[in-house]
Amino acid sequence: MRAPSHAAAILLAAAMAFVCALPAAWARAPQAAEDLNPEAASGTRDRQLARAPHFMMVSANPLATQAGDEMLRRGGSVVDAAIATQLVLNLVEPQSSGIGGGAFMVLYSARTGRIQTYDSRETAPAAARQDRFLDAQGKPLPFAQAVNNGMSVGVPGLLRGLELAHKEHGALPWADLFQPAIRLAEQGFAVSPRLHALLAGNKALPAQPAAAAYFYAPGGAPWPVGHVLKNPEFARTLRAVAEGGADAFYQGGIARDIVAAVHGHAVPGDLSLADLAAYRAQERPPVCGGYRGYRLCGMGPPSSGPIAVLQMLGELEQFPIGSYAPGSVEAVHYFSEAGRLAFADRDFYVADPAYVPVPVSALLDPAYLRARGALIRPDRSMKVALPGDPEGKLLSLGKDDALELPSTSHLVAVDAQGNALSMTTTIESEFGSKIFVRGFLLNNEMTDFSSSYRDPEGRLVANRIEPGKRPRSAMAPMIVLRGDRPYLLVGSPGGSAIINYVAKTLVGVLDWGLDIQAAIALPNMGSRNKETELEKGTPLEALAPALERMGHPVRITEFPSGIHGIVIGPDGLQGGVDPRREGLAQGG
Repeated sequence: MRAPSHAAAILLAAAMAFVCALPAAWARAPQAAEDLNPEAASGTRDRQLARAPHFMMVSANPLATQAGDEMLRRGGSVVDAAIATQLVLNLVEPQSSGIGGGAFMVLYSARTGRIQTYDSRETAPAAARQDRFLDAQGKPLPFAQAVNNGMSVGVPGLLRGLELAHKEHGALPWADLFQPAIRLAEQGFAVSPRLHALLAGNKALPAQPAAAAYFYAPGGAPWPVGHVLKNPEFARTLRAVAEGGADAFYQGGIARDIVAAVHGHAVPGDLSLADLAAYRAQERPPVCGGYRGYRLCGMGPPSSGPIAVLQMLGELEQFPIGSYAPGSVEAVHYFSEAGRLAFADRDFYVADPAYVPVPVSALLDPAYLRARGALIRPDRSMKVALPGDPEGKLLSLGKDDALELPSTSHLVAVDAQGNALSMTTTIESEFGSKIFVRGFLLNNEMTDFSSSYRDPEGRLVANRIEPGKRPRSAMAPMIVLRGDRPYLLVGSPGGSAIINYVAKTLVGVLDWGLDIQAAIALPNMGSRNKETELEKGTPLEALAPALERMGHPVRITEFPSGIHGIVIGPDGLQGGVDPRREGLAQGG
């Protein structure tokens, strides 16, 4: 066994001092709901690597990809393509994202050579109180009680973020980008196998009358595969925003209907017209780090995703993971141990930077990551990692207990001018709050905050609910640069497992030399600082006995990711879609 370095020993001593102050209950596994998948699995499909010479669009649904591709063929920018794609996703993949939710966008501008990030994350209403999801005894409510009601709805941010990015980087008129979604909403689209499966399996959605009237037949059965589903109300909403900009959503009749639906729920929320009118998207500095000679950039806080991915890779860089075969015991062991360390830090440090100082530079300091990685033993799992203490403040912090089950989608695009975009977009858990208004669903993003605002020892949790605050996210849209040019675009849905999905794909391409489609299709694996999770129905299941002998607590589980990516090479573009969803990569 390798002896820890001096820096690692210091970190270990600090962590042990901290753990002595932890309540005994923290030694046990957290609520099982934290590890539930945000969306049900719906099988896998064979996928081939897509190629295109000049531009490419990749998303989770063929109709959405085709809308973005239409814009690119008309000379539109990646932002134009992303907007058209997103609006169609709202229609055909309503369980995952839409104008009732939010997004993080990472953009490379070929003109300036800069990476820019746009934050359209939802915010807490001004009336939000810290005991929002606590019962009369001060205990967190069960997730099912917290999620499907008006109290779970945060202020939607997506349209403000898309509008901000379009003003700076759009090439086509704003109204043109809405036309594919308006056409589909009016003419109808065929219910896909995945949408049907999710409608059939969701018990909370048909309990909401407005949602039931749209998503289910008059007798209560989910619309069958192939049923042509029309949404004229959504078309009217889109026409209003196409003509009036995002103001048409955040003020006036649409805003009044949103607030009325939230307040009219059996468990009413506190979203107000003032909350909607006050919402602003933000451009933030990207979070970047190095790995194997590449520069990786993504969304910073309130997202924890890219920070955790960069931590995992920084911890792995001192090990020859590229020499271990994909799917080997060694690869799963080192990858999972790095995940444990990154998730341990994530639970304490990351939240909305307008409310909490997030030590991004300290968490990504190469010396700190080498010391954290030195805690990984080659022959034994640490089971549960302790958080590090890069700035000597750990003893004052409380552990987050957010359930974080975002139902989400991811898209990537490259245009003919060399601009590149990676965007993850969400309404939180499957079908969001289930509140359906004006043809779209509202998010339940408030449940991404910690359900407790103090830990059992009375320490404040960074990701606690506060008025106007943005909840922490795991979304990890990223762009990898080789030299000063974009090389790889990637991201995924999947709740907190997004971090492992994205890291796995990056290791697949950058360490194992796989093409983007092969890297995406690799079985999902990793640890969120609890069990070592292995994707059900894949060859990884056979590794369980060997990993258990190394001390890994193993769980075999469905891992319905939705990873999409593009690699930009000297011979053009290569696109990959997740075989676990219905996506399409298309270009020209």
